[in-house]
Order: sequence, then structure tokens, then C-alpha cells
Amino acid sequence: MKPREYCCCAIPIINAGIYFTLIEQFVLGILVGILSLATPSIVGASTPSFAPWVLGVICFVAGAVQVLGFIGVAREKAALFRRYLSLHAFATVAAFSVALAWTIISVTRHSPAKAKCITDFFSNPNPEQKSQGEVLCNIFPFVGVGVMGGLWLILAGLHIYLYVVLSSYSRAQQRDHEKYDALGEATPFQSDNIAMNNRKEPYDSRYAADGPYQRGGEYGHLRKDSAASMSDVMAEPIQRPDEGYSNSIRQGSYPPPSQRKPSLPANAYTQDEAPTPRVGQSYYSDDRTVVASNLDRPALSQSHPGE
Repeated sequence: MKPREYCCCAIPIINAGIYFTLIEQFVLGILVGILSLATPSIVGASTPSFAPWVLGVICFVAGAVQVLGFIGVAREKAALFRRYLSLHAFATVAAFSVALAWTIISVTRHSPAKAKCITDFFSNPNPEQKSQGEVLCNIFPFVGVGVMGGLWLILAGLHIYLYVVLSSYSRAQQRDHEKYDALGEATPFQSDNIAMNNRKEPYDSRYAADGPYQRGGEYGHLRKDSAASMSDVMAEPIQRPDEGYSNSIRQGSYPPPSQRKPSLPANAYTQDEAPTPRVGQSYYSDDRTVVASNLDRPALSQSHPGE
């Protein structure tokens, strides 16, 4: 999908999105607490006199808890943010439970709510106003309860989504801290979270103790020790091609086989043919006639030594 062709309404699970979530919950908690204590009673609502104080105190506490969330995000304290998430969930559930209880009480006490409405707004009515008051005060309790119930459903759905966002951020924060702490471990590969049953020396060429080759299986490749160490290999001079030699000898520069002659050393020479000397004769004597006169022609036939 090309950019700018869609609009995402979700809150990103990054610091900016979490800050926005915390600000919304802080403002909403303080605002509901103020409205619960400072405004007149709702027309058509029939609740105990202490009901606004209970809801107001819980909302103020829920707003104050958000400060812990700000600190946990700003200072990257995963443990503090996890504790904040627990306190926030408890305060939010308590506030919505109290609000739902007051709404249900108002529904079940329609008649007292109607009578209170007539007393507050139509205390000295004439016959015509009295009939109008009966109609209006019969409708207002239902309207008030419907508004309270609808607002409760909207805020409950919103805060469920916000809790999922906060919970996802908390898990990601803990996972990042665990990965960061694992970098400082002296032996990070000695724990049980690696899928290796035999953690032997990697340069040991012997078979693994739990391998299949100890039970008569075939093995096609065996690792051998190197003939030289890495330091010896790195200390050797760099071998470079000789450009002059490679350019002087090219394919097709040799003569044909019929014209090739073996090359001889500079001090090589040939001698004339001479008979093989016998034992006791000096082949290297300058008098070649003496050597030749002492040589006999081999016999054409010889008797067997055993005869």
C-alpha cells in the first residue's frame, strides 16, 4: 500500500504513545473527580448522599497513580512501570464498578427519582404545571440513566483498549531490559535456553557422546586439526603474481613438438663410445690401447654352473 492512503487511529506502543495514554488517563481521572464533587446532583439519579465522595476519591487516586507511569517511562524503570500497571488496573476497575453500581441503583429506584424531581422543580405547581411535571419527571430519570449507561460503555471500552496498550508496552520494556542485562553475563551460553544437549569444545574433533555415530552409524566427514596455527598463516609473506612472467609466457608461444630440443646444462658434454672396463683395469687411464687390449669378447655359450 502506498503511503498516505490510509489513516491509523491506533496508539503506537512507543514513548510518545504511552505519554499520550498517561496524560489522557490523568486528565480524565481528575476531571471526573471534580465533576463528581463540585457539580449538582444529576436529575433523575437516585443514589446515596455519600456516592459522589466515593467516586470522586477513587478517581483522584486513579489520576495520581498515573504519575508513577510517567516516572517508569521517563527513567526506563520496568519494575516500577509494572507496579504502576497493577495499581492502575485496580483503581480503574474500582472506579468503573462504583459508577456501574450507582447506575444500576438509579434504574431500580425510578419512583423515588421521579418524586425527588417533582419536589425539586415543581414544589408549588398549579394543576397545569403539575401535569407537565408528572410527564417531565417521568422521562428525565430514564434519560439520565441512559446517558450514564452509554457514557459508561464508551469509557469502559476506551480504557480496556488503553490497558492493552500499556500492558503491551510493559512486556516489551521487560523483554528489552532482559536482553540488555544478558549482554553483561560472563558466560551467556551456559544457561539452559540454548538448544544444545552437548556443549563440548567446538574444535574437538571427537564424536559427540550423544551422537548417532557412537551406535554403529556411518560418518562421511571428519574434522581434522589444522597443520598450522592462525598466527603462522598470518605471518607468511603475501604471494603476488609476477606480471612480467605471466605476460611473457602465453598459450601458443611454445614451438611445435618436432622442433623442440631438450635443454642441457652449460657444463654438460658427450664422450666417444668405448668398451666396458673389467675389474682391475683403469678405465680412466689415458692409454686407451691398454684398456682395449685387456678386454676379451664374451663367450658365445657357457656351461651351466651345476654341471
